[in-house]
Amino acid sequence: MGRAFEFRKARKLKRWSTMAKTFTRIGKDIVMAVKEGGPDPEANAKLRAVIQNAKTANMPKENIERAIKRASDKNTENYKEVLFEGYAPHGIAILIETATDNNNRTVANIRSYFNKCNGSLGTSGSVEFMFDHTCNFRISSEGIDPEELELEMIDFGAEEIFVDEDGVLIYAPFENFGAIQKELENRGIEILSSGFERIPQVTKELNAEEVADVEKLLEKIEEDDDVQNVYHSMKENESEG
Repeated sequence: MGRAFEFRKARKLKRWSTMAKTFTRIGKDIVMAVKEGGPDPEANAKLRAVIQNAKTANMPKENIERAIKRASDKNTENYKEVLFEGYAPHGIAILIETATDNNNRTVANIRSYFNKCNGSLGTSGSVEFMFDHTCNFRISSEGIDPEELELEMIDFGAEEIFVDEDGVLIYAPFENFGAIQKELENRGIEILSSGFERIPQVTKELNAEEVADVEKLLEKIEEDDDVQNVYHSMKENESEG
């Protein structure tokens, strides 16, 4: 198995701390998707993907519809996606994806977390190159031959396909998201969820004390309301995950 499989295995139990936080983040994704491509899921592939993810997270239908309606209001502030890069203690690279309606607030908060935890906020491009930007799709394993599917989906950019208890997972470079989404839909294959991840090209193993230092910073970052996702280059064991 490749790096996407190992990455997924290590992270599979890493979940957002509360359901409310999950819904807040998906709500922001809905707003950004509607502002970008309109409120009709049939005509907006990005919104279609976010709604699938919302259903997977058991977000109530009325919450989804309310978020779409709110996003359609011209007075609703749009969120801007901003990427932050830096280093945690012990040379661990960190990438932070945020969705913010107040960039000054977000910058100040992220900088303060790094400062308080002996890390350093970097400049744009300082660590992003250390991570592969990927897209992924989860489909039901029922009636699917993963090996056959992998051979067929290579033409659309798929690089890695594997099966876990949640179904069949397809990984590909970020830019192939649209092509794979379209092909799966054309084949009538239901997409259970989809998304994007940044997989570290190299991970660094730390001792327990060093891991605790890094985790302290990661927890502060992940608790911030503007933060959507956090990725790092620290080696994670499945037992920790």
